[in-house]
Amino acid sequence: MTRGVGGSTAEAELAGLRSRRDEVAPIGTEERERRVERAQARMREVGVEAMWLDASTNLEYFTGIRHKRTERLIGALILPSGEPVYLAPAFEAEKLAAMLSIGSEIRVWEEDEDPYALLASTLRDRQIARGTVALDEHTPFHAADGIREAAGPEFRLTPAAGIASHLRARKTPAELALTGLAMRATVEIQAAAARILHEGITTTEVQAFIAEAHRAAGFDAAGFGIALFGEATAYPHGVPHPQTLREGDMVLMDCGGSMHGYVSDITRSYVFGEPTARQREIWDLQHAAQAAAFEAARPGAPCGAIDEVARGVIEAAGLGPGYAVPGLPHRTGHGVGMDVHEEPYFVRGNALPLEVGMTGSIEPTICLYGEFGVRLEDHFHVTDEGAAWHTPPSPRLDDPFGPPG
Repeated sequence: MTRGVGGSTAEAELAGLRSRRDEVAPIGTEERERRVERAQARMREVGVEAMWLDASTNLEYFTGIRHKRTERLIGALILPSGEPVYLAPAFEAEKLAAMLSIGSEIRVWEEDEDPYALLASTLRDRQIARGTVALDEHTPFHAADGIREAAGPEFRLTPAAGIASHLRARKTPAELALTGLAMRATVEIQAAAARILHEGITTTEVQAFIAEAHRAAGFDAAGFGIALFGEATAYPHGVPHPQTLREGDMVLMDCGGSMHGYVSDITRSYVFGEPTARQREIWDLQHAAQAAAFEAARPGAPCGAIDEVARGVIEAAGLGPGYAVPGLPHRTGHGVGMDVHEEPYFVRGNALPLEVGMTGSIEPTICLYGEFGVRLEDHFHVTDEGAAWHTPPSPRLDDPFGPPG
């Protein structure tokens, strides 16, 4: 039996978890104020007069406000200087005011008024009569179209990714600390989930444990993710039916949660029982591809190099080529922060240079349809010297949660 797999119960493991929530302070008002200032500097740099933040993660990143998106326009304008200006339905104004930590001005529209005209008039009231307005890339089409109509030909609309995603991709020390905490806590939960395995357990039971374990560890809410057994591990995002664990199955768990708004996303693969030669060969190959990709992650290297190096290791072993299966059918990794998937993306052809503070996954999944799959996912961040792991990678198939060595 693989070391660290089986031998415990869900009840015992949940009882042994402790909240990690107070180990790192959440993002405060001062950091969000600096984010707005950096956005304003970036706007000047790229020639943007204003930026609209819809009810998305971008709104939370800059202002701390988490608001569900509906058909009604609600969000904030970042202007060339000063504090954000908020736009909201009049009946939402009191609730919104109670959520503010940056700025105080809320401009409202009644149900029979045009919210997009209010946005355009807000720009003109601030002596912005023409120019480029960056729209949150998560703005729904109906809202983007309404803003375009109301703003008129004097304004050019452009995606805000060059400002918002640009800043979010380059993490501050406070963000890296929160991301690292979330990742470490999820690795502990992964190890606990491995210990509750027994023949006959279902993936549904394991996923319920993962969800509750993240809550017990102090995450913002229940955890998310997938658990796969046997042949189902070959399909990167799982299959639409539960599985029951049997001796000799490959096990794949991909899970995470949000801690103070910053998410974890960790995958582990191992065997329930004694690995076959084929399972060991593919696990070792995936492990080598992950290690090679990590070595390629250094300041100035193109994001695409991470994918090229990992894919090269896999292709050299006779799998692929490219995205062909058996092999690696998707990009090698993605950025992470307040969203599970965000910029930058480690995919072939991405020439964006890595910079200090960028952080993301290295997960060169190897899929053998009809057999099994292996994914080992850990996250790194770029430092002046190269790359550093948020969590140590799985060291070996026979002891997937043991110490490196």
